[in-house]
Amino acid sequence: MARAGLTVARLTEAAADMADDVGFENVTVLALARSFGVKDASLYSHIKNLRDLRQRVAVASLSELADRVSDAVAGRAGKDALVAFAGAYRDYAREHPGRYASTQFELDSDALLASDARRHSQMSRAILRAYRLTEPDETDAVRLLGSTFHGFIALEASGGFSHSPPRESEQSWLRVLDVLHHALENWPSQ
Repeated sequence: MARAGLTVARLTEAAADMADDVGFENVTVLALARSFGVKDASLYSHIKNLRDLRQRVAVASLSELADRVSDAVAGRAGKDALVAFAGAYRDYAREHPGRYASTQFELDSDALLASDARRHSQMSRAILRAYRLTEPDETDAVRLLGSTFHGFIALEASGGFSHSPPRESEQSWLRVLDVLHHALENWPSQ
C-alpha cells in the first residue's frame, strides 16, 4: 500500500519542485522523504536510489523544456526561430533553475532513450535548416548554440555579469543572438 499517496510521478514532481527551491544538487532522498513526512525507506519502493530520482527529474524537465521550445519555434524560421528557441531556454532556466540544472545531468542509456534529449537535438537541427548547413558543420553549429546558450544562462544565474560595466545582460543577450545569427549565415567552409 502506498504511504502518504506516494507514486513515482508524485515523487518526481516534488523532487523537481525541491530542485527549483534549493538547487538540483541539494535534492536528496532523505530531504524528499522528510517533505512527505515519511522515512526515506518508504521511497525505495518507488525509486531505486538518488541517481534514479535525479534521472527522473532530468527526464521530466527535458520533456517540459522540449514542449516549451517546440511551442516557441512553431511556425518560425531563420533568426526568428533562433531567437524564440534561445528565449525559451533562457526563460525556462529563469523560472525553473533546478529543473534547468537537471537537464545537464548525465543520463544512463535507458533513461536517455526515454528522454526528450533527442527531440532537443532535432529542434536545434530544424532551426538550422534555414542556414543550409551540412554535416559536419550542422553538428558543430548545434554544439555552438547549446554551449553559448547554456554558458550565458549559467553565468547570468550565478551573478557572473554583475561585475561587468553598466550594461544590462538583456542587451548582451540580444547582441549574442545577433552574432550567432550572423555566424550561422556566414558559416565558413572547411
